[in-house]
This record gives sequence, structure tokens and C-alpha cells, in this order.
Amino acid sequence: MAHPTEQYFNDVVSSIVEAVKFDSSLKPAVPGCPFGKETADCLAYFLNLASKMGFETHNYDNYVGEVIYGEGEPLAILAHLDVVPAGEGWSHPPFGGEIDDEVSDGGIGGMKIWGRGTMDDKGPAIATLYALKALKDEGFMPKRKIKFIVGCNEETGWACLKHYEEVAQMPEEGFSPDASFPAIYAEKGIVHCNSYYPLNKDSFVSLHAGTAANMVCASAVAVLTDSSAKYVAQYEKAAAKQASSDKKLNGAAEKRDLHTAKNGAQWSYDKNTRTITFTGKSAHGSTPEKGVNALEALLEFASMFDEGCKRAYEVLCLDENGLREMRDETGLLTMSPDVAKIEDGALVITTDIRFPATHKAEEVRKAFENSGVKYEFTHYQKPLYNNPEGKLISTLMNVYNRHTGRNDKAIAIGGGTYARALKCGCGFGPEMEDEESTIHQPNEYVTFERIRLMCEIYYECVKELTK
Repeated sequence: MAHPTEQYFNDVVSSIVEAVKFDSSLKPAVPGCPFGKETADCLAYFLNLASKMGFETHNYDNYVGEVIYGEGEPLAILAHLDVVPAGEGWSHPPFGGEIDDEVSDGGIGGMKIWGRGTMDDKGPAIATLYALKALKDEGFMPKRKIKFIVGCNEETGWACLKHYEEVAQMPEEGFSPDASFPAIYAEKGIVHCNSYYPLNKDSFVSLHAGTAANMVCASAVAVLTDSSAKYVAQYEKAAAKQASSDKKLNGAAEKRDLHTAKNGAQWSYDKNTRTITFTGKSAHGSTPEKGVNALEALLEFASMFDEGCKRAYEVLCLDENGLREMRDETGLLTMSPDVAKIEDGALVITTDIRFPATHKAEEVRKAFENSGVKYEFTHYQKPLYNNPEGKLISTLMNVYNRHTGRNDKAIAIGGGTYARALKCGCGFGPEMEDEESTIHQPNEYVTFERIRLMCEIYYECVKELTK
């Protein structure tokens, strides 16, 4: 017998496709649109869809929207419609919502929708909305007031939820379909830190790297001066020496490419323009080990001739203060320098730091103070920690394990979700912990199979939590 949500499957797919077509990455504010017009248009599309389904909706000044279903003690479902910038390296238009069964490198087979936001977080938001519609259409009357809150600034500061808390009442309990399965009982604390490194006057004509603080830097480009350009040959010679050493150590192993940096990033040099380009692999800022950081490779190269870059490399990449040794049950601290630019003769680097849930941001602050560099915290989210045996997480896990035939336990992650805005909240889906992630990467996609799973699990969970 088909699941109650199956009758809406084609509508779910078409609605995700339409939502993906909005480039809802952060843009300059315009009157009435604090995060740009396309983000406001995407919110209007979503709320109009919910309104046509018969739900009560609210648009709070294009910061955040809300869908209401039922009466009683409130239960929050928190999702978002904004996305990180598309970046480069796509084989499908990032805002095209194209459908096919192509398999990308390391990807999953089967039909899928391609585009930025398909998994983070437009796809899950749409799937959740149709799960609520399925419940409503069958006459289910929740004994709690479901407040489905959809933000427009999750990726770049959470101003959306801050505004919501000013104009409405945030529930104490709920979940966010914006992470991974199984349920997440703990999330690391998050700090975005700008640190400043005075550069030698004759090192660079220009330098820029990265697109977002929570995306591993995939591209770093510097235009060198005459005096610094001479170090390229020295750098290439060192790479050749390392390649020779690798060959001796590894026997018949493949020789290292002369244009591969120490951390695996690829690099190229244009003699005519004195431009050196490092190309890495993007990944979510919470899992830098899944990417290859192009900025780190650039800093390692520039350490040969610039004291500011050398200092940045020591503090942020070589971890001279031992920050990356900090750990608890939620894992090790991660530190990913993701964005860089030159301002007033200094290299300004934005670093994404995820610290273990039982530790404090003050420990991170002290490490930067001990390093002696100028710094400022530009963004902070406190850690999340909930009882993994509590009612909320137990209910979600029971539904998940029953539905998937697994026997998983709740997990801890380095990512940050809206769940930490709640007194008792957790991230729940859509990715699987043991699968290759495409979130915050080129060629993000959601499979038809995952869409079905989301609709069915969120339907069952809402029913269990509100019956």
C-alpha cells in the first residue's frame, strides 16, 4: 500500500524545481527585502504554496515566514530558503532545477534534481510542507500548534530568527530538517573569526580567495609583484623535489604532479600576468577534511616571501596554539580559513571554527590572544546539547529506525542548525551520515528516493509528536 504522501510526489518534485530557480544567496538589501529581492521572492513563493494548501501563513517583513497548523502547545519545525553562493565547477546550472539520472563523481544513481538548495535546505522545506499537507488532507487534527518557520538568512548570520523572536513567540521544542539522519543531539559551537596580517609592501598586486565563511575555499588567486614572482620557480623546484622523494618512498606509486600543492590543491601560473591560481575542493565548513583548501595552499606558497602570510599559515594552518587538539564526544575542533582579501595593507582572513559542544568560545578567544595577532569574532553560535534519551529525540529515532529498518543512535555534528535556537531542539535529516555530501559544493542534488524518504519520515514524526 502506498504511503499517504506518495500521491503528492510529482507536486513535491515540481515545487522543489521552482524553488531552486530563485538565486536566494545573500544580496544587498533593497527596500522591503533585507536579503535581496530574489530571496524575498522565494519566500513569497513558499508561503503562497502553503496558503493554497489551506494553511495559515505569516510573512514577517521578508526576514522569515511561518506556516501554522493545529492548536495547543507549540512545536517548531525550522527550515530555511536562503542558500550559499553557487561557486564554480557545476555540470548543471546551479539555479536550473534540472532533472536527470546522471551520476557525478562519487555520487548516487537514480533520478535526481540538481541545483543549489536541493538538499540545503529548499528540498527538505518543500518535502516537509507536503508532509503537513498529507496530514491535513486526511483530516488529522494535531493536538499541538505546529509552527513551521522558514528563515531567509540561515547561511549568513541568522538575522531572520532574531527578527522572528522580536515579532513572534519561538516555541521551546522542535526539529530542523537541515542536517543529517539520524537525529542530532549535539552540535558544536561556531565562531567566525576575522584575523589581520600586515603584508610586505612588495608582495602582491592583488589577492582574493573564497566565497563564504562556511564553505571550504575552493579557489585562491594572487597577482604577484616582480619581486615575489621569482619565488614561483623556487616553489616549483621544491614540489619537484618532494615528488622525487614521494617516488622513492612509495616505489611504483604515482609521481606527484609538479603543480600539486602540499595539501593536494592544484596550482597554475600565468607568467604574462604574474597570476598564481590555486584550486581546491569545496566542502561544508563544518567538515573541512572533506575538502581541499586552496587558501591554505596559497598561504603556504606565500610564506616563502611574505611575513604576514607566513604568520597566517602558522596560526591558522599549522595550529601553533594547539586549538585543533580540543575535543569531546562531539569530536575535535575544526578550523578552516575560508575567505581572504587585502584591506589597508593587511591580509584579512575569515576562519570558520567549530568547537566541541562542552567547551566555550572563550577558549578560542584566548588562543588568538596568545598568538598576538589582531582578530575579531564576527559571528557566534552557542553549542547545542540535548539528552539523546529524551522524549523528542527518542520519538524521532523510533520513527527513523522503524522506517529505515536500521538500529542507529542519535549523533553529534560540527554543523550548526536552527535547532540551537530552541530550548530543546535537534537537527533531523535530510542527508545520511554515511553518504557523500554535496551540500555547499558544486553539483548539489537531491535524489527522488531521498525526497520520498523525507516526505514519509517527516509525516510520521509530526504525527507522533502531535497526536
